Amino acid sequence: MGSGTNSRDRTSQPAADEQIGSGEHDSVPGAVLTTGRMVALSATFAAGLLLWTSFPVLNWWWAAVLAFALLGAVLVRAAITPAGGLGYGVLFGLAFYAPLLRWTGDFVGVWPWLALAGICAVFPGMFGLLAVFVRGLPGWPIWLAALWAAQEWAKSSWPVGGFPWGAVGFGQTTGPLLPLVALGGVPLLSAAVVLVGCSAAAVMIAVMRAWRDSEPAARGRTAVWAPVTCVCSVVLATVAMGVQMRGSESRAGGGPVVVAAVQGNVPRLGYDFNAQRRAVLDNHVDETLRLAEDVKTGHAPQPRLVIWPENSSDIDPLTNPDAAGEIKHATEAIRAPIVVGMIRAAPGATGAYPSSWTNTAWVFDPRTGWGERHDKAIIQPFGEYLPWPGLFRHLSEHADDAGHFVAGHGDGVVHAAGIPVGVSTCWEVLFDRAPRRAVLAGAQLLAVPTNNATYDATMSAQQLAVATERAVEHNRYVVVAGTTGISAIIAPDGHELGRTRFNQAAYLDDTIHLHTRLTPATRWGPLVQWLLVGIGAAAITAASVRKYRRRRAG
Repeated sequence: MGSGTNSRDRTSQPAADEQIGSGEHDSVPGAVLTTGRMVALSATFAAGLLLWTSFPVLNWWWAAVLAFALLGAVLVRAAITPAGGLGYGVLFGLAFYAPLLRWTGDFVGVWPWLALAGICAVFPGMFGLLAVFVRGLPGWPIWLAALWAAQEWAKSSWPVGGFPWGAVGFGQTTGPLLPLVALGGVPLLSAAVVLVGCSAAAVMIAVMRAWRDSEPAARGRTAVWAPVTCVCSVVLATVAMGVQMRGSESRAGGGPVVVAAVQGNVPRLGYDFNAQRRAVLDNHVDETLRLAEDVKTGHAPQPRLVIWPENSSDIDPLTNPDAAGEIKHATEAIRAPIVVGMIRAAPGATGAYPSSWTNTAWVFDPRTGWGERHDKAIIQPFGEYLPWPGLFRHLSEHADDAGHFVAGHGDGVVHAAGIPVGVSTCWEVLFDRAPRRAVLAGAQLLAVPTNNATYDATMSAQQLAVATERAVEHNRYVVVAGTTGISAIIAPDGHELGRTRFNQAAYLDDTIHLHTRLTPATRWGPLVQWLLVGIGAAAITAASVRKYRRRRAG
């Protein structure tokens, strides 16, 4: 037909955009390349948006699978170079992180939000580059899933201590793959979602090539067999963990107890929420007194312990007798110990306005007074300290308002009413090591005191999803207590016993069971993560050796 290509070439050679791993596209007309590039860019951008919709508040868990099916199909096109893979990965990351992290700019401005989204997008960019590098290996969906888990590990570790927000697994709290988090933690769940999505892309590509190019049936079956096996393995592992989870409640290590979470609310949302510290403390005292009255009249069960949020007392009760008196009054009224979130001068700090502080959750018992405490060990950059001040002072006028907090130590376990409670204060729940360390130290209940008054309901819902993952991951009830919400009590299978609305005063009071059984994720979660990182590194090594041998043979 005047194209200059004979019939044998048309039937025996796949089109350039379907030659997985070949990297050859010199003979493809420029118009075709331009059209293919626009399609790839659109598909990549759509994939990023789809991944965003899998997170709260939409919670379309299935959209994450579609996202990686699209992204995988783009990255394995032969026309995509490693540099192109980097660009497509960054585009995917921007389309995902910009809407996911929109709440970060509500009170501090647009530039910090965009800067954070841009930094986060670098990691999917590196994934895209490496995905193009290893795509020629047999079973490419497996290697891409491992590489994605590796970039999530890197992003959770660096810079400034890492930023795990946006791990793919955190968007799966309403999806059928959630039980996998009890097998290998969030890294395994993220890798499973990527594996299923990329396997779907591999099947689609194989079917299209077989239909378009009349491939031999045996070769077509071989191309489909591996990804189908991967999907079946994920499904079987999910079913097995789901069955185990359903029986966990009957094997609880302790009897039922009643716990309560108090959400006192703040005078106003915003960056200066704590300008009225006494009002915030009074709100939590008042809501606790309301709970005590409901207990007295029989409208609520008597709690064995009460969880107050982070920053519920930004007045140090150890140096302010009036604040201490209010907390004592609340505990005596409810007749139960309260885990109080407070700000205290760091050890060694002096003066009326100390230069450094600790973010502390401290148990106050109505009979014995102050008991055990947890000083927040993983502190939040920009909220509790300012990294790279020379840079960020140019990006936001609020940079100098960042706190001067120091990290605490310990395993995160405090005892209240005889119950070992694992405390992960706000930001800490994002990091796999914090709740795991507490459970390994004997925690039978997990508490997440948090303060979201500087953000909106979307941020609070995203953080609540992380707490849900931790409940399933470690087979523990989780009590989330927020100053403004969303507070919740979450069962080990991920369902909520109750939740509050955002930005209202409320309390939760319900019966839970204390658990002692350790899940595989609790025991071996870090090993699973390192295994996934190792698989990704092995794929890069294998691809390097393969390219070296081809270069020498050529």
